[in-house]
Amino acid sequence: MKIIPTVKKSLGIVVLGWLSISAIAKNVDVDIPYQKYVLDNGLRVIVHEDRKAPIVAVSVWYNVGSKDEPKGRTGFAHLFEHLMFNGSENYNDEYFKPFHQVGATGMNGTTWFDRTNYFQNVPTPALEMALWMESDRMGHLLGAIDQAKLDEQRGVVQNEKRQGDNQPYGKSEYRILEGLYPAGHPYRHSTIGSMDDLNAASLDDVKTWFKDYYGAANAVVVLAGDISPEKGRELVNKYFGDIPAGPEVTRMNAWIPTRQHNTLEEMYERVPQARIMKVWALPGRNEKETALLNLAARILGSGKNSRLYQELVYKNQLASNVSVDVEEHLLTSKFTVDVTLKPGADRQKAEAIMNRVLADFKKKAPSKDELLRAQTGIKAATIRGLEQVGGFNGKASILARGELYANDPGFFKKRLGWIADATTKSIQKVSNKWLADGFYQLAVLPYPEYKVAKSTVDRSKGLPQIGDLPQLKFPTVQRAKLKNGIEVVLAESNATPVVNVTLQFDAGYAADSSGFKLGTASYTMSMLDEGTDDKNALEISAEAEKLGANIYTSSNLDMSSVNLSALKSNLKDSVELFAEIVREPAFKQGEIDRLRGRWIAGIKQEKVQPVNIALRNLPPLIYGDKHAYGIPLTGSGTEESIQSLTREDLQKFYKTWLRPDNAKLFVVGDTKMDEILPILNRELGSWKAPKAALPTKNISDVLVAEKRVIVIDKPGAPQSLILAGELAPATGVDNNIAIQAMNDIIGGQFTSRVNMNLREDKHWAYGAYTFMFDARGQRPFMVYAPVQTDKTGASVKELVRELSEFNGDKPATQDEMFKTIKNNVNSLPGAYETSGAVMQSLLANDRFNRPDDYVAKLTDKYNNLKLPEIKAAAKQVINPDKLTWMIVGDKKEIVKQLKDMELGEMIFMDADGNVLK
Repeated sequence: MKIIPTVKKSLGIVVLGWLSISAIAKNVDVDIPYQKYVLDNGLRVIVHEDRKAPIVAVSVWYNVGSKDEPKGRTGFAHLFEHLMFNGSENYNDEYFKPFHQVGATGMNGTTWFDRTNYFQNVPTPALEMALWMESDRMGHLLGAIDQAKLDEQRGVVQNEKRQGDNQPYGKSEYRILEGLYPAGHPYRHSTIGSMDDLNAASLDDVKTWFKDYYGAANAVVVLAGDISPEKGRELVNKYFGDIPAGPEVTRMNAWIPTRQHNTLEEMYERVPQARIMKVWALPGRNEKETALLNLAARILGSGKNSRLYQELVYKNQLASNVSVDVEEHLLTSKFTVDVTLKPGADRQKAEAIMNRVLADFKKKAPSKDELLRAQTGIKAATIRGLEQVGGFNGKASILARGELYANDPGFFKKRLGWIADATTKSIQKVSNKWLADGFYQLAVLPYPEYKVAKSTVDRSKGLPQIGDLPQLKFPTVQRAKLKNGIEVVLAESNATPVVNVTLQFDAGYAADSSGFKLGTASYTMSMLDEGTDDKNALEISAEAEKLGANIYTSSNLDMSSVNLSALKSNLKDSVELFAEIVREPAFKQGEIDRLRGRWIAGIKQEKVQPVNIALRNLPPLIYGDKHAYGIPLTGSGTEESIQSLTREDLQKFYKTWLRPDNAKLFVVGDTKMDEILPILNRELGSWKAPKAALPTKNISDVLVAEKRVIVIDKPGAPQSLILAGELAPATGVDNNIAIQAMNDIIGGQFTSRVNMNLREDKHWAYGAYTFMFDARGQRPFMVYAPVQTDKTGASVKELVRELSEFNGDKPATQDEMFKTIKNNVNSLPGAYETSGAVMQSLLANDRFNRPDDYVAKLTDKYNNLKLPEIKAAAKQVINPDKLTWMIVGDKKEIVKQLKDMELGEMIFMDADGNVLK
């Protein structure tokens, strides 16, 4: 092992993170070069240089989370995270504003048990602005926090809690944490906290929390992207070097609960299916045994070939969903087996099978093939994550996570090394040790002396000047054709050795309208990888796992697609499997029947989720039952239609719509046309089209419906889901940019009028927005606001007022237009960082008949936008007097608040869309 001794520098300690670790490098060919510095005030700085795009990810992690909350203040770490976005002493305004002006992407803050983090991707010229902002709230926050801001964010967080609690199984986490961890354990309460504790939070709590935990020595700053390590160190020292280290923090390093007896608990909620969650406490995230248990989790419950999936879903058809995962934390981790039963399934039989499979797994070591699939899956997921410099799971987060938890930014390599070196015997040994009795079933070193650097920043001057922002560089689009005429569209991207292939058909949910039962399009697509003429579903899944390939199908209103993400080294074999799935689906009756139960269970789940209830029932009301879009926007169909689907229905849909003369191939990734074309020709070039003519879909324009309000009862719901809809022009219209900009202003962005009103001003909702579903024909314009039940009527009034004033005496302003233009233009380089984003743009160009240079010309289109065009778009799209309102919540509370509001006829429906008397 090669070791470079520590080198003292004027700014602290320098660690070269790209040093190889020989025992690991043999097995792991994944790396993130970095340099680490420790400033004199204790701030740890990590810089990774990645010049593929002119953006820099800024990620700031604090070593504090919900585990550090004192008794009676649960939820405070998360509440404080929200306060960090409400202005600082030298920028006392909404934190998002300057970032939207420069087109920042991937911007967020999150809190969990062990940490709180804040991150964003910014164009390179805006880096100093981002560092100024992050350092100002780290070092200069308390003077900007007052009682009004505390009360505002308290309301926002409480609505977030209500929204989570209102979801099916939304309260199960509380019981699991209390059941698994003993009294006094820092993980025994959820990060969101309790309503009473949130109400009890005071300004003194805010000041104490900030002083105790938000010092420089308790934080890690990572810069990843278009910047050199030297420049990164210089800038971080410039903006953060004068911030005090903060007090010493006493920490608990580990607390693994010792449980000798099993605990079985039941609870009741309004859910359509039983769900069994069996949980064990494990060692912390830095331990080798925890890494190995991730392999055990994959073998047991990841993918169709996993043991629990085969037994519970595939063979015995008792469950609609099975997942097994390891949730890693610092003090202790947890291993969860999560099984959702099909309606009416025998729970005792399912539990017996769960226990038998787990016992067999511990009794006999997994096969080498099972281990290889699990190892390949973890490595492939890691490789794909490296395409992003920031975000939740990009390179900046990987480095920050390693430093914060393990004092090693490169810890991910050590972990991958453990996984690569694992043997079937080691998996069996660690499983027997930790997956034993003691499960719960539901159902913390003196600090060195620091000194503060002399500040060289005059913060009274405000934000640093921002230079010219980078322009989008979209890859050149190449075109060719296969021997049978299928068009191939290629955009090269060599950021990672991955090639993505999508075969897109002009079909989609709307194709159901051509004589097919609702849900046929989606069901047919889902059946493609459930078996071919030569392979069954498990064999397809196993081969894909060995290749490290992801093959999946998808549909939207207009299009259906088969998608492949392949490692470049296995491209030929991956395309061969992909083509077999496309050309030779078997539609075996047994597989159809297995999927049917899970599918119907999914529909039942949709019918208890407020958003999906509305999305299922609103489209038929605004389009009418004769329009191709007058169907549930989930695309899943109805219980009756899916129950009656036959093999012949699926074969007919396949032959009618999934054919070479109705398809185009799109390729994005690390390949060239002369490399990929022969592979595609060999596998798909001989595919012949049938003689029958292609059918058409009725997506002609329809008249706007009269206003009305639909109420769907959800007794006792703490929130009402407000969803209002009307018809807007198709996505492909010439003035679509004006329509999008208009929507950004009224409700499409965090700082939009609707969200600032209901979330930030009134505190009635966690978030409220307007949005549009993309469509070739008229698309739905929707208003979305999940609000606390007692504010349903008042919220509807505010929404009507906002929409009316936007088309009346308070139209879009020049300032609002400039802000949305800047945000959209300056975010383009970050928005198209990944190959997935490039692929989606190519697919959209085909769907909406756009030229290949559409994205490349977006900057000019936005910069040429005029205010009258936005005002005209508002009048074209928004008509408050024609909205169909659908409100899902407690009927008795909703009706009395809406009775005098003149929203049109009030109609009562059930979750199936049936009118009730």
